[in-house]
Amino acid sequence: MDESYQTYLNRAAKLTLPATYESQVHHLQESPKFAPAPDGSRQAVSFPGYSVITPSWEEESENSEFYANLKALQADLVERLDDNLLVPIPPESFHLTLADLIWDSAYRELAASKPDFEEQLREAIAQSFGQCQQAVEGHAPSGWQIFGLMVMPRALAVCLLPQNRDAYEQILQLRRFIYQNPRLIALGIEQQYHFTPHVTLGYFGEIRPQLDRMSLASILSQLNQQWLERPQQLWVKQAQLRKFDDMTRYYRQPDWPVLEF
Repeated sequence: MDESYQTYLNRAAKLTLPATYESQVHHLQESPKFAPAPDGSRQAVSFPGYSVITPSWEEESENSEFYANLKALQADLVERLDDNLLVPIPPESFHLTLADLIWDSAYRELAASKPDFEEQLREAIAQSFGQCQQAVEGHAPSGWQIFGLMVMPRALAVCLLPQNRDAYEQILQLRRFIYQNPRLIALGIEQQYHFTPHVTLGYFGEIRPQLDRMSLASILSQLNQQWLERPQQLWVKQAQLRKFDDMTRYYRQPDWPVLEF
């Protein structure tokens, strides 16, 4: 299901064009992952599940400069956009998702119907990681470069480009070991999205009728130019199974599976 290296590059190149922003800002939707609070802010709602991700910023230091720049970009966006339009996620939770697994209602149903579901999930991911570990032995960690801001219907992120074909293929190989694992398939876990490497900065909150969408598209284009002048690279050295209760924190236990690149 994942795209070839060249197909992804071609698709990514279109995601950060001014014309793409001008089109996408007309289709923004309020994210259901955050709800209005009495004080006027937005609070995360329950949205539990599991993903395979890189370590969150709060638990790793090798990519600190990369994430610090994203934190500054996030703050710049919040300052320049309409009040409550963007709900920023905590910068310490910044990460790259390598493989979505299960979330929200699908997670709740499985957790309720299979008391040992989470143990089975961890064992299956450990098996996938073990198989992938042998396949990537001797390969260097992959590098990923910020390509520009990416507008999704309910979120704003930075899109990433691999440093080369090998970096891209390395992650696709991991995804194949995960999504083709019969034990995960038996649990009802299947691939639902193409791999679009990105780091989420925030989710859309209040979208007012008077929102100046052309101004928003212009701001995004300007910030792209400003931030692309500071190229930063994210090094992917680990894949970890992590759980989340909402979109603000991703956590794990010490004995949960880890893959070293």
